[in-house]
Amino acid sequence: MDTRLTAFDTHEVFNQAPPFVGANLYACDPALQEGLRREGGGLAAPALEALGARLGSAEAQELARLANVHGPRLVAYDRSGTRIDEVEFHPAWHQLMGMMIGAGAHAAPWLEAGPGAQVARAAQYLLFGQLENGAQCPVTMTYASVPALRRHPRIAATWLPKILSRDYDPRSLPVEQKRGALIGMGMTEKQGGTDVRANTTRAAQMPPSEAQARFGEEGEGAYRIVGHKWFFSVPQSDAHLILAQLDEEGSAGLSCFFVPRFLPDGSRNAIRVQRLKDKLGNRSNASSEVEFQDAVGWMIGQPGRGIPTILEMGSHTRLDCVLGSAGIMRAALCHALHHARGRAAFGRKLAEQPLMQNVLADLALESEAATAFALRLARCYDQLDDPQQALLARILTPAGKYWICKRGPVFGAEAMEVMGGNGYVEDGPLARLYREFPVNSIWEGSGNVMCLDVLRAIGKSPSAAREALAAELMPAAGLDARFAAYAGRLLDELPARVQDEFGARKLAERLVLAVQGALLLRHAPPFVAGAFVTSRIAQDVGGAFGRLPGGTDCAAILERALPV
Repeated sequence: MDTRLTAFDTHEVFNQAPPFVGANLYACDPALQEGLRREGGGLAAPALEALGARLGSAEAQELARLANVHGPRLVAYDRSGTRIDEVEFHPAWHQLMGMMIGAGAHAAPWLEAGPGAQVARAAQYLLFGQLENGAQCPVTMTYASVPALRRHPRIAATWLPKILSRDYDPRSLPVEQKRGALIGMGMTEKQGGTDVRANTTRAAQMPPSEAQARFGEEGEGAYRIVGHKWFFSVPQSDAHLILAQLDEEGSAGLSCFFVPRFLPDGSRNAIRVQRLKDKLGNRSNASSEVEFQDAVGWMIGQPGRGIPTILEMGSHTRLDCVLGSAGIMRAALCHALHHARGRAAFGRKLAEQPLMQNVLADLALESEAATAFALRLARCYDQLDDPQQALLARILTPAGKYWICKRGPVFGAEAMEVMGGNGYVEDGPLARLYREFPVNSIWEGSGNVMCLDVLRAIGKSPSAAREALAAELMPAAGLDARFAAYAGRLLDELPARVQDEFGARKLAERLVLAVQGALLLRHAPPFVAGAFVTSRIAQDVGGAFGRLPGGTDCAAILERALPV
């Protein structure tokens, strides 16, 4: 008998799930489609379906990979030794930016203001969040700058046509010579961080004769600025909004300034990029440290009202933090569920095994609830002329930024674990997605800042806040007794909770869970709403994902999450 081993191919590949590419990211997401229609953005459905196909393609996924592998590079000087402070990007970055700007993610609600405009843009942003997140940063800041810049007619006349353009123009030129423009922001300083009132950057008004001699009529109201920023987002932007102390006798304090890269005379502004930040995630995007060495800027808003002025921008960027985290959740869920359906262990597919179904269904509930909340919040921004909707936006934006962004990292870790070693390596998207989650909690105000902001928003008028929240929650009370009890306690305890700074995180969490529960009870299938209420409302959220109770229809939840 011949017992010799015969040669065989040791590198035959089997039992590996193919990459999650070629799917239409909009068409495969029933919760997104339903939410878009429900919240008033249904007219955008055809454009979003076309966008979903483009973003789900293998080509787009490769652009996201390349933009993160080949990050930005600072070029401080040109070959002749002239200081230029340029940032070089891989071509993939520019293609991603062109996709987002071309789709109007930075401008559509301001160009097409009306019912559903913010909701349609939110759905678009949820789709982009499933592809690449670094490019969302400059798009978000440009989008958020528009309400503030509209308050300065002279700047608005020159800049808004470029900001609202759907032409992505990365060239380093004065704005008059460009087809489109991007706006960044810079608040954080070394010594202050969140406490921007501790900022030391100073601004002093230029003598009118000097400003006019240098810039002509455009020099009116120019300020000299000296100082630094520890985090200066997207230094290649055409202009930034920054905060600086007025260096004048009887100064009113911290004010907001518009600081362009190129001045009206065509010269470069004295904004010196010291270095690019080496960040945990968001690596395709440039973040920097800068010095203002007698830079020039123009005040936006009233003297001493810099924080309220820039926080108007901040409310929109915080909305995008919610949308961004919900988008990354959806991406992580799709990759994990697709993998589990394509890989077998112990004789059957991972997605067919009860405990894995529990984990995946729990992730699917979290993702759908985040999507529903994000789209409902976007509708508040469509209806800011309604005092009740404006108050809901004021309360739910920081609450949502706290809770949904806080859930992101643990969600990403669980999705990564579903894929095992395949999720942990840089070859696939899960490692990159996991690194993207924390920035949305940190940027635009950390968790504690958000929760204290919730207290401030409610504390200005607890009775009005209770009325607005009751109008949102109580239509679902008759659908589930457990939810009715939860919502009733939340509303009854609201006045006392406003005084409880120590417990502010718990309040923010409960607010978001209550709104999510109400939305799902009213609009999602019973197998989704019931499982959410049982696992999040009837008991405290805690521990790992995969704690759904027996009897949960996991198969139905997973088929809804990503139809086969």
